[in-house]
Amino acid sequence: MDRAEKKTLVATLNTVFKETGVVVVTHNLGLTVPQINDLRKKMAEAGGATKVAKNRLAKLALEGTDAAGITDLFTGPTMLSYSDDPVAAPKIVSTFAKGNDKLVVLGGVLGSTVLDANGVKALADLPSLDELRAKLVGMIQTPATRIAGVTQAPAGQLARVIKAYADKGEAA
Repeated sequence: MDRAEKKTLVATLNTVFKETGVVVVTHNLGLTVPQINDLRKKMAEAGGATKVAKNRLAKLALEGTDAAGITDLFTGPTMLSYSDDPVAAPKIVSTFAKGNDKLVVLGGVLGSTVLDANGVKALADLPSLDELRAKLVGMIQTPATRIAGVTQAPAGQLARVIKAYADKGEAA
């Protein structure tokens, strides 16, 4: 990697640390290239990305950002996973780590909040933004359905009473 490529990578990572919703730092010692590509594919499907970067370059990219508190996590073979959705990257990385012992979650950052491994796991356990939206829409629709049912019930009862009187009048 020449000097220009390093500058580009540092600038890209700096933008990632400043603008993304969440960044998860992991150890990837012993992962094969197909395994890393599988993780990258899953992250891309969720709207995120995974990068393997040299620790020195990642530390340079952290300077001047709110995420500077995670500098200590960059020791050994590290990998960054990030997404705009604060739940997507932690969820995918945690799920991948459960199936693969060689991927170890070290921590991360959510905005300016530094997370340890347990904090990343807690984020992974939360429902995603789409799941929360679906629940909210369901909660909004349920009362409307009940209101419609309640307002139709008296009208139906009134119609049955009138029909009963009409049937009684015809019988007499």
